[in-house]
Amino acid sequence: MNKTNDLYTIIIILQALQYAHSFQILANRGGTTYITASFSRLNKLHGWVQDKNGEWEWEEDDPTFSPLVSVVEESGYSSTEVKSVATPNLPKGSFRPKQSLGQNFLRDGNTVAKIIKTFVGDATKTIIENDSSDQIRAVELGPGAGALTNTLVGTMQDLGASFQCIEIDPRSIDLLAEKHPSLIVHHMDVMQADYPKMAEEEGGPLSIIGNLPYYITSQILFALADASHFNAVRSATVTMQYEVGQRIVAPTNTKDYGILSVVFQLYADCKLHFKIPPTVFYPAPKVDSVLIGLHFVGPYVLRRRLSGVQPMELRRVLTAAFQQRRKTLRNSLKKLLMEVYGGDKEKVASILDSEPLPLMKSTIEAREQGDTFALSQDLPKDWASKRPEQLSAGQFVELTRLLFHSDEDKEVIQNVSSDTPLGRKVWRKLKHGM
Repeated sequence: MNKTNDLYTIIIILQALQYAHSFQILANRGGTTYITASFSRLNKLHGWVQDKNGEWEWEEDDPTFSPLVSVVEESGYSSTEVKSVATPNLPKGSFRPKQSLGQNFLRDGNTVAKIIKTFVGDATKTIIENDSSDQIRAVELGPGAGALTNTLVGTMQDLGASFQCIEIDPRSIDLLAEKHPSLIVHHMDVMQADYPKMAEEEGGPLSIIGNLPYYITSQILFALADASHFNAVRSATVTMQYEVGQRIVAPTNTKDYGILSVVFQLYADCKLHFKIPPTVFYPAPKVDSVLIGLHFVGPYVLRRRLSGVQPMELRRVLTAAFQQRRKTLRNSLKKLLMEVYGGDKEKVASILDSEPLPLMKSTIEAREQGDTFALSQDLPKDWASKRPEQLSAGQFVELTRLLFHSDEDKEVIQNVSSDTPLGRKVWRKLKHGM
């Protein structure tokens, strides 16, 4: 080994040992030094410090950082200008981002304005598609230090829209109460939010905006999907880890395609708006983020897409299929069918050999009108030999209908009532929300 490599090795060792609780030189044999180090308890996580209660908080590098104030052009959906403002200067030592809450605060005015402009566009577009006389009912999830909130307050007021927040951090609630005394902030865990009740109190569907914590992104999204059963949520414009966003919009036959892809391509029209670099957050995460827009189709269209299938039935099929995604559907679904049909092996074998059911009348009509979802809904005859990533969201609906409803009277299914409950807790965990 030459001197350059020796020096490089020493640097690597020293970088590792700075995080060690203790280390000891054991021996020097044949010119090789053996070192043991204990990493069982770190004196310091990189960038994080512990407060007196043991809570990990971000060690402030520049708490007075404030981006330049800038103005974004008018929204294409409204005459109201969306203006960015400098994000708040956090009081030193009193409002550090908490690791336990997954807090990464936005700190760039341009990004804030771009997010809000996109949110107004998403919310307005879904209103036009459903009821042009309606208004925006904005709900921000986890406002934190108020980077989005400070601009949203004025923007929503200009649009004549209602605006409220959900926040669990009491420090944030105190800060927002001081800056925006009339703003409604619900002090609660976002995982316990009752969106149908909020929508009922507000008089109609909600439009969601938020910079979501990475570690609970999927569960928040699943809660919104359940809320759409009641037409409680119309749109969601939210930030998330870039990889999660890719999974939501992933096409079939890709490694990213999974349960998130099927559910949200069934429940909503999904779009990745733009990528967000780590540098606009404080503290900066180690991964890229993305702003995604979800335009929920609502219960009427959802029922048509489901073709008489219950969401809970679909969940059981997706779980069984994607838990063993390398297996063919014939093999991964066998256990589920044995449960559904009480261990009747002949019945299970018969279903696994079955051809797809004829498409529903409503699906055929949608196909004739050029509906993209319906056009990809027909299940291939050799479905049992496919792997889960090879089926579209619509084909999973047809597969579920075949597995659960092959013996039912087609006429009964064709006339499924528009009042048939879709379920209050299907995709979100039972312990979450009402």
